[in-house]
Amino acid sequence: MPTITFKVAEAEARELRRRAQRDQLTLSESIRRQLLGPTKAQELKFKVCPVTGAPIFAGGPEMEPLTTASVREMSADFP
Repeated sequence: MPTITFKVAEAEARELRRRAQRDQLTLSESIRRQLLGPTKAQELKFKVCPVTGAPIFAGGPEMEPLTTASVREMSADFP
């Protein structure tokens, strides 16, 4: 995944970190959501597997089925 770097004032950095912490997100994810809006990863919900009873991911009706590759991509920068 490419890295993008930019400079901000110290006060702006504090505010970006404060927002990320408030929303319980990484700084990268917080900035990404502010710039790009919601992503497919945010549309994921948990549901109970009817076979095992375990919690599993469930996407919205307009989402393509989850695959190992798509989950890996969505969680690439998860802490």
